[in-house]
Amino acid sequence: MEQNVVLEVKDLCVNFYTNQRCNKALRNVSFSMKKSRTLCIVGESGCGKSVTANSIMQLLPELSRIENGTITYYGAEGPVSIESLKRNGRVMRGLRGQEIAMIFQDPMTALNPVFTVGFQIDEMLRNHKPLSRKGATQNSIRLLKDMGVPLPVQRVHEYPHQYSGGMRQRAMIAMAMACEPKVLIADEPTTALDVTIQAQIFELMLTLKREKEMAILLITHDMGVVAEMADDVAVMYMGNIVESGTAEQVMASPSHPYTKALLESIPVLGKGKNQKLEPIRGTTPDPYNRPVGCQFAPRCDYATEQCRQAMPDETNIEQDGHMVRCFNYKELLNG
Repeated sequence: MEQNVVLEVKDLCVNFYTNQRCNKALRNVSFSMKKSRTLCIVGESGCGKSVTANSIMQLLPELSRIENGTITYYGAEGPVSIESLKRNGRVMRGLRGQEIAMIFQDPMTALNPVFTVGFQIDEMLRNHKPLSRKGATQNSIRLLKDMGVPLPVQRVHEYPHQYSGGMRQRAMIAMAMACEPKVLIADEPTTALDVTIQAQIFELMLTLKREKEMAILLITHDMGVVAEMADDVAVMYMGNIVESGTAEQVMASPSHPYTKALLESIPVLGKGKNQKLEPIRGTTPDPYNRPVGCQFAPRCDYATEQCRQAMPDETNIEQDGHMVRCFNYKELLNG
C-alpha cells in the first residue's frame, strides 16, 4: 500500500434486490484515493458512479448490500474496513462528516427545508466537536464566509429556499468542510448550476485540495470537467471500471472504445458549429438482462466474437498504472 493512499476500494460488488430480481450494480470495482489528488469517476447515467460513492459512505438503500470486496479507510488510528461496519453504527457515524464527507448531487433535497442552513451546519459541527451552540454558529458563519457566501452573518439564519442554487451548493460544501475531512466525495456537485458558478465551485475545490491535502472523489459525466479537474481518472460502464489511469494517460491515449466514444461525443471549443460530433450509438443494456461477455460489445465498433463470450480481464498497458478491460485495445491504440 502506497504511503499517500487514504482510501482503497478493492473488488467491490454491490447488488440491488427489487421485485424478486437482482441488479448487479457494481462488479469488481477497484481504485485508490491519494492525498492532494482528485480521482474522477466518469460515465453515463446509471453506470454505478453514485452507487460507488454511497457504498463508501454506507448510505445504500435497504434492499441492497455489498456482496464482495473491501473499502478500507487509512485514518490516523489505523485502517478501518468500512464494508464491515454497521450502516448507522457509532463508528460509521463518527467517520461520516469528520473523516469522509460528501457533497450530494442535489443540494435542494440534501438540505432540510424546515431548518436554517446555519442550524444544519451547527449540527454537523456539534456532532463531532465539543462546541457550544454559540461557538458552532460562529464557526458556521466563518465557513459560509470562506465558501464565498455574501452576508454570512445574515445568511446563517436563513432557510435553504432563500438561497440561490449556487449558494445552496456552497452551503453544502461548507457543511462537508466543517470538520476538515481527509476524503471529500463530490457527486456531480455542479449539475444544476450555470457555468460561471461551476467555475467558482471547482476553483474552491482545487483550493481546498491544495491547502488541506485532501483526497477528492469527483463524480461526473462531463469529460470537460475531467480534463480540468482530474489527476486520476476511472471510466465506468455498467458497473465495471473499463479504463483507469492518470488524466494524461486516459485523455491523451484512450484505450477502451467507450472512453474514445465519450471523448468524440463532446464539442470542442473553437471548432465552430460545423464540427462533426459522434454520438454513442444504441443505449445501455437492461441491468436485469445484461449481455453475455463485454457489456459494451453491442455498441462497440471493435467488438469481435470473443467480446460477446467473455468479459475481458484487467490489462496494464503501462507500468505506471494505465489499466484497460478490452481484448482489442492494441487495435484502438494503433488506429
